[in-house]
Amino acid sequence: MQVDYQKTYLLRIINAAMNEQKFFAIANHSLTVVAQDASYVQMFTNDYIMISPGQTMDVLVIANQNMGQYYMATRPFSDSGAPPRNNITRGVFQYTNSVGGLNASLVTLPAMTDLDAAANFTRRIKNSNVTQNPPMKVPMDIDRRVYIAIASNNLPCDNCPILPTRLAASLNNVSFDFPQIDILQAYYNRSISGVFTEDFPLQPPEFYNFTGDLTGLNPNADLGTKAIVLNYGEAVEIVLQTTSTGPAGSHPIHLHGFSFYWVGTGSGNFNNVTDPSSYNLVDPPLINTVHVPLRGWVAVRFFATNPGVWFMHCHFERHSSWGMDTVFIVKNGTTVDTSILPPPASGMPRCSGT
Repeated sequence: MQVDYQKTYLLRIINAAMNEQKFFAIANHSLTVVAQDASYVQMFTNDYIMISPGQTMDVLVIANQNMGQYYMATRPFSDSGAPPRNNITRGVFQYTNSVGGLNASLVTLPAMTDLDAAANFTRRIKNSNVTQNPPMKVPMDIDRRVYIAIASNNLPCDNCPILPTRLAASLNNVSFDFPQIDILQAYYNRSISGVFTEDFPLQPPEFYNFTGDLTGLNPNADLGTKAIVLNYGEAVEIVLQTTSTGPAGSHPIHLHGFSFYWVGTGSGNFNNVTDPSSYNLVDPPLINTVHVPLRGWVAVRFFATNPGVWFMHCHFERHSSWGMDTVFIVKNGTTVDTSILPPPASGMPRCSGT
């Protein structure tokens, strides 16, 4: 990347990795975070950022160092028992008319397993009350609460060569079974039945010490295509709870169709009596992908004002493909403007194979 001395640059950074959260830094340069997931945040400056798959961040960097060449670098962040390879990927931040080699051969990046570095960065994200953001409408009184335990599991496998089970993942012990007919198509065409059910559990079917010693816990999940149905306009709170199942670790959870307010986070098991008192209802960030920490929880809130069928999933590809997904169906409101758009006209060209 070529830059001019004393100019300020806006970097729009996307983590397009499939299975890795990332630290990113530029040698000898500070990064000022100004937005996340297309929503402005209260500006803050740091030596690095931590960004999850599916997240976007807008970062300002000032080219105010000695003219030369400086490394840009990224490495994985992992708190899982099955970490990725600790590779560092580099680019060059190069001043115009600079000569010679790199001015800095090392970039200060947190260690791959630095939980404090990840937590210290994410907790600094706050909403910015600027006119470019949507008016802040944090739900205060909740109509629908959903408490979701995130887990790694097993499913029976008749064709596996060694063990009678295969790896799976789940939300509230339901491992999502991707249907042959799209749920949106089935929802449009009510004559199509048997594609999904509307009985996704709104809380874990079994309460255990989610973040503790799980010796003796049944690791098996249930396979299903279960949806959560919301009425139009409902104020929704989702608490996402990580568990110590499998290799454990944090999860980037993404909800299609909505931005939500990230109102709370904590360690250990969520306590629905005491933990809501710690919520930030003043300036919570408005985002669409949230980092759910190792052995911890997050709480998000939104109004269900976008009718349709919306996928929620872990943005680690391996977890999503193993079943760490569900679907929210938001029912129509009372007007045309608050109802789902009609399906495409019958004469529209079709994709091959459909």
